[in-house]
Amino acid sequence: MRRIYTNGNFYTFNPIKPHVQAVVVENGRFIDMGEEHQMLLQWNTGACEVINLYGKTVTPGLVDSHLHLSLIAEQFIHLDLTGVSSKTEMLDKIRAKASNLKPNEWLLGGGWDENLFTSGFIPTLEELDSVAPYNPLFLNRICTHAAVANSKAFEISNYHSTMSIPEGGSIVLDEYTKKPTGLILESASEIFKRNIPQKTYEELLQAMRKAVQFALEKGLTSVHSNDPLFLGGLQQTYQIYDALLNEEELGLRTNLLINHDFLDDLKNAGMYTGYGNETLQIGAVKIFADGAFGRRTALLSEPYHDAPEHYGEAMLDKEALTDIVRRTRELSMPIAVHTIGDKALENVLDVLDLFPAVSHRDRLIHVQVLNQQLINRLVNPSRIADIQPRFVVSDFPWVMERLGTNRSEKSYAWKTLMNHGVICAGGSDSPVEPVNPLLGIHAAVTRKLPGESHEGWNPNEKLSMVDAFRLFTELTAYATNEETIKGTISRGKLADMTVLSQNPFKMQDPDALLETEIEMTVIGGVIKYEKSNQMTPSK
Repeated sequence: MRRIYTNGNFYTFNPIKPHVQAVVVENGRFIDMGEEHQMLLQWNTGACEVINLYGKTVTPGLVDSHLHLSLIAEQFIHLDLTGVSSKTEMLDKIRAKASNLKPNEWLLGGGWDENLFTSGFIPTLEELDSVAPYNPLFLNRICTHAAVANSKAFEISNYHSTMSIPEGGSIVLDEYTKKPTGLILESASEIFKRNIPQKTYEELLQAMRKAVQFALEKGLTSVHSNDPLFLGGLQQTYQIYDALLNEEELGLRTNLLINHDFLDDLKNAGMYTGYGNETLQIGAVKIFADGAFGRRTALLSEPYHDAPEHYGEAMLDKEALTDIVRRTRELSMPIAVHTIGDKALENVLDVLDLFPAVSHRDRLIHVQVLNQQLINRLVNPSRIADIQPRFVVSDFPWVMERLGTNRSEKSYAWKTLMNHGVICAGGSDSPVEPVNPLLGIHAAVTRKLPGESHEGWNPNEKLSMVDAFRLFTELTAYATNEETIKGTISRGKLADMTVLSQNPFKMQDPDALLETEIEMTVIGGVIKYEKSNQMTPSK
């Protein structure tokens, strides 16, 4: 059916027609756009639906270039500790959750961030035991690079002091007793995860359905999501998404980043980057090169300012990283690599330089600490800097303790990257940061949390409102080689749009963006979300 969206304030990001009043959609794509009376006169014939937007502002469909829908789904099932502001509050929530579980049933969840605590530190093993004495407990930190577990979890996982810990991970021990504190870093979590009962396909499907609906509520028309480790592998991940997006037609276009652990599965299944359709596709191969700043596992070229003996940790040595990239290239696929520290980024670029580029672009995810040489190496049409603007407001000011003043001033340098011609894509890394793209855009423009009165962290790196929206629309399309069919409102492109309650491009104060609501999410010309039916994760 042909549809005409009229009486809208369309910002197309298309230089030929940057601002129009109406668009015409047929077979899921834009076929025309312009002044309202002209579009109605020319196209309102036969079987045609006219949709009045009542003057609302419309942008190309918002895209999140990096998140984990499966972990968002877990927030609908498990204990959500996002935003908890003290150790006491965290322990109270754990106690309440444990009271509703059967003995020996796993207490799972995550989202805690000790940097938000106004009092207390990370709960100890003994404190976790006191609030969940009868249940094995495993709770991821918000970054998922750390977790806490209690004694029951250690017991069920058969932990002992001489056991082999997966490469790149560690069980944090008490300095004096040499016994576990309850804190687990990086890949050491695998010791516990392999003992956690797997959810059924139906349980995962139901939770993922809620996560997809939640993303639509936030105005997202496309996401790039990394999930196989949390959804039971490559085949089941694809099966779940196929059921929700292609069979149930929920709409959210999804590009799946596949962990390198499943390279053989990709080969055996005959899957490759671009496999699928315009709704669901296989994307790049996901690799972790380092950790995060919170526990000082992000890999730096110079030592941490607040821990001069530490440089961070490489998740893979050069030989292992090279082998993974070689195997990926044998499948003609790109890589998408978690690189927070400058040394991690350097290591990955060194390996990438050993191999020819493929048709799809490689992605360097996070790139939070930079220098001019690294920026120059990112200026490459085959490389994407996959950035998360909200990290600025979540990590500052405490990250300055990790990096010191000089490095801090050269970090999270989004404007510098864009000014040098680096192709950047905008994401949230949700649930590490909120999935709401307007919060990411606000952070890119202000570089401060809502309510803060300063000029922003490294204010020279602020983006304009237009460039911040481009980051989540036009530019993000390049990350999946879809710039010819996504990212702008143009003839022939997929008819994906986000309808907003206010006009961000006329705001005197960017904080007004925080009060802006998603009125409608349109995918392929079809309304997939309207403000009346909202989903909210349970706490």
